[in-house]
Amino acid sequence: MQRALRRISLVGHVALLLGWSFLAASSAQTQAGTPPPAATASSPSQTAPPQQEPQTPPPAAQDSTNQGATGESDLPRFRVGTNEVSVVFTVTDKHGKRITDLKQQDFRVVDDNKPAAEIRSFHSLTNLPLQVGLLIDASNSVRDRFKFEQESAIEFLNQTVRRRYDQAFVEGFDVTPEVTQDFTDNTEALAHGVRELRPGGGTALYDALYFSCRDKLLKAPAIGVSRRAIILLSDGEDNLSHVTREEAIEMAQRADAIVYTISTNISGTKGSGDKVLERIAEATGGRAFFPFQIRDVSDAFAEIQDELRSQYDISYKPADFKADGHFRTIEIVANDRKNFRVRARRGYYAPTVQ
Repeated sequence: MQRALRRISLVGHVALLLGWSFLAASSAQTQAGTPPPAATASSPSQTAPPQQEPQTPPPAAQDSTNQGATGESDLPRFRVGTNEVSVVFTVTDKHGKRITDLKQQDFRVVDDNKPAAEIRSFHSLTNLPLQVGLLIDASNSVRDRFKFEQESAIEFLNQTVRRRYDQAFVEGFDVTPEVTQDFTDNTEALAHGVRELRPGGGTALYDALYFSCRDKLLKAPAIGVSRRAIILLSDGEDNLSHVTREEAIEMAQRADAIVYTISTNISGTKGSGDKVLERIAEATGGRAFFPFQIRDVSDAFAEIQDELRSQYDISYKPADFKADGHFRTIEIVANDRKNFRVRARRGYYAPTVQ
């Protein structure tokens, strides 16, 4: 009888201990609450659930003294929830010389025709890691100067791509785009990719730009705070693309890619293809080069290299933002408009929250 009583007492003691453990765990969970979902970086072509407004501002973009330290992709850096837009831009004087020592108070931001609600960060950034696509027109129309363009492109890659720091890929296009070297930091492999290209066939320029932005830049692994750029060598004459010029530009904007164009037209006068190249460059915040002498192509590459290493980055919160997927215009305005010119992408596509 006593043994049975001791057994019942032991069982009751264990049950009591389990009950206290359950109550303690429940109390701790109630006090801690459910952790909020982590903020999600979202490109304009992606969707994400709405986020709560954080109590502290998001971390500022890293400058050249702390490159890539954030561990997150900054291209594109549109955050649903904080509604933050990041824009890379270049400033020149009225003679075209780059200006690199201006401050935040020297600019104002207009988003969709309204002043930005808040400037979150401003940096003059140099020597950031690059993700670059080199697109070379390999159609019949450039056959007579193709060899020189190849050598100029190789020199650009040798001077620009740094091992364990930058990434580049090589794509040639005529009727269809062809990637002859995927993303790598190996300049020898990139040079081999350029030399693999052979001229011939028609020109599907818009398809090539669309493909490189959608299937290469947007899908590239994040390397931290970086710059995405496309360098496009072509005469601008498209005769075979399935997408339109504006669709190709839209995809570049969704990839947050700056497009620099180098015309292969050496006739001495600007043609219709040159106007196409200007339109693409201006819409994405890049620059169009017209080296009417073939030896000037290498100079254009050198200027692009210098510009990619010396640009500004401003992050801001738009006023009256709507996550409706629509295109919103951007204008970065220098307060001294008489002496300074700002070159930036023309806008972005807001995400759609479902």
